[in-house]
Amino acid sequence: MKEGQETLPPKPVEKTRAPNQDWRDEQVEIVIGNLLRIGVLFSAAVVFIGGIIYLFEYGNQKIHYHTFRGEPPELRSVTGVIHYALQGHGRGIIQLGLLLLVATPIARVIFSIYAFIREKDRLYVVVTLIVLTILLYSLIWGHF
Repeated sequence: MKEGQETLPPKPVEKTRAPNQDWRDEQVEIVIGNLLRIGVLFSAAVVFIGGIIYLFEYGNQKIHYHTFRGEPPELRSVTGVIHYALQGHGRGIIQLGLLLLVATPIARVIFSIYAFIREKDRLYVVVTLIVLTILLYSLIWGHF
């Protein structure tokens, strides 16, 4: 090299990443945040649509506050709610939106299990499976 010439820094060499190396905690947190956000917004939209349909169906009826009427029997099971919602009934669509809202944190736990498996973190896989088991137990058998 001649005197007075500047040397250029060497070009950075692109490193090839291992398949799991790009799976960072920040990316998992972003995915989980988006999953929760989308789940809540989607369930709110379903409840809103169901509320509008419900108002068109029953908005003109007089309300009798002295008599308590619970949910009809067809809306007391998941299959009944889905069936009722598919028929276009406002109550069924509202209930479906609420089921989607309950399913959102369960989807988060399931995604967390996937993320921990991908990170090869066995301890957190086991702990998260226990959390999922408790959630499902409380939903399925908790009302008995």
